[in-house]
Amino acid sequence: MERPPADSAFSLERSEDRLLWIFGSSRSGSTWLLRMLSELEGAVPIDDPHLGHHLGVWRPIPLAWAAANADPELTILNEIKREKPSYFFSDRYRDVWGPALRELIVARFDAQAHDTRIPAGADPLVIVKEPGSHIADLLMSLFRRSRMIFLLRDGRDVVDSWLAAHSSGAWALDEGAFPVAPQGREALIRWQSSVWSYRTGVVRRAYRDHDPSRRVLVRYEDLLADPAGELERICGTLEIAARSTAARDRGDSGVRERAEQQEGREQGDPLRRPGQLAGAPERRRAAGYVRGDGGDAGRRRLPTWLRRSVGRVGLSSPHARKR
Repeated sequence: MERPPADSAFSLERSEDRLLWIFGSSRSGSTWLLRMLSELEGAVPIDDPHLGHHLGVWRPIPLAWAAANADPELTILNEIKREKPSYFFSDRYRDVWGPALRELIVARFDAQAHDTRIPAGADPLVIVKEPGSHIADLLMSLFRRSRMIFLLRDGRDVVDSWLAAHSSGAWALDEGAFPVAPQGREALIRWQSSVWSYRTGVVRRAYRDHDPSRRVLVRYEDLLADPAGELERICGTLEIAARSTAARDRGDSGVRERAEQQEGREQGDPLRRPGQLAGAPERRRAAGYVRGDGGDAGRRRLPTWLRRSVGRVGLSSPHARKR
């Protein structure tokens, strides 16, 4: 990877390949991955800038999954309005707002990089965990020399994690979530299934169109099973510096133990493992679907609407071949 000029301050304008995005659905282990990557020498972690939630407004609004007479097709405002000249982000004026938007993002990320203490001689590596990954295609079109991680988790577990996050006492209540009422659980599941499907499809297309030497697909299930091995693969594929000695010396077992503890805390069950729904069997039945140990048998037990949503983009199996 290129090094920024020695006689000038670091800027992503000159060193775009020092920008690494983490894209994927929320509740896919992105915070854990960012924390591990943050131990790389020179890392500048940027956790949840929420670009997608400002630049990719959902249409229709989530209420539609509870109020409409049938589940609508999820999209974003940009897609609906892009051909209208008066729309701010109209395709007609892309040559005007595109460079300006890129300049704004660079200036904002540069400011945070300059505030971060970087060891002498180390080049900053700006690692951005973007939760609004449904605009990954737009961001990658603005930063074609940046790197990207496509972090993918089984959609059924993502939906389950969001269901747990909308319960009394959950961490997400401090960030705008709410305890879901029993009669609202199915609507919430259908909404989150649509979000997972849409986001995963967008990131998949952005991944497909990006330079193969600047992208890597990481499955949450593989990361949990072999954190050290997956980190080595990420660094090797993207040609970024090897992990810090401290991270390497901790070994697989310590990293995996912390991951399992984090997974359990997020789901409200200290012994929960991936591929299991949180809570007792009666809670799982009340959620409207039952998971087994995963695989085709577990998928067949999902209701048709959830099975169709999870399978739409063709990447729900944790055992599909890496590309």
